[in-house]
Amino acid sequence: MTKAAVVFGVGADEGVGAALCRRFAREGLHVFPSGRTPERVAAVAGRIREAGGAATAVAGDATDAADVEAVFDAAECEAGVPELVVFNVGNNRFRSLLEMDDAFFEGLWRVCCFGGFLVGRAAARRMVPVGAGSLIFTGATASLRSRPPFTAFASAKAGLRALAHGMAREFGPQGLHVGHVVIDGVIDGNAVNSRFPQLKERLGADGMLAVDAIAEAYWNLHRQDRSAWTLELDLRPHKEPF
Repeated sequence: MTKAAVVFGVGADEGVGAALCRRFAREGLHVFPSGRTPERVAAVAGRIREAGGAATAVAGDATDAADVEAVFDAAECEAGVPELVVFNVGNNRFRSLLEMDDAFFEGLWRVCCFGGFLVGRAAARRMVPVGAGSLIFTGATASLRSRPPFTAFASAKAGLRALAHGMAREFGPQGLHVGHVVIDGVIDGNAVNSRFPQLKERLGADGMLAVDAIAEAYWNLHRQDRSAWTLELDLRPHKEPF
């Protein structure tokens, strides 16, 4: 197994996906950032290379099976079977159930759950025969409880959590470490800073999760000894009520 990592769900430089790529690159992994916007993943890869790391951008839609396979094929062709894969794709949209049309509900499910299935299946097909590596899924508060108007989002994230748990039980004995990270709180990233600055002000100092701290937790999860693997890890600011 080569020192390579594939990260699905890479967007803005201030996001979790980009932070994961930077953290993995600092450990010497050849990182393959993937997302739907070619310009964004190219920018993330470019900054990693400028810092002395190895990165190759591979744009793709995680809800499209052909795109997912193409991302893995590109990574494998250049660097071999990855030792670390992260599904960080998400689309936290909300709407009242009575105002929700079919396309809204299904769209959230496709992004947050079906995409995880496509990435998880493609990763397992390549990594299980090697008998090593880590596959990590990004969860949310909604993975564990559903509150309106986030009902559709919660159903999709709960489905992703169930997928991760099932894969861990199926493939863990074959050497693939499957983890699910519940991010329980507001992330101090591009989305909140650009769209909800008043929320950041209200939460105050240490009231949000820092993207680099999240990335550190993912790396520590990957580096666990197989005699003491974690399936589910929850992360939240020390001030977050739960």
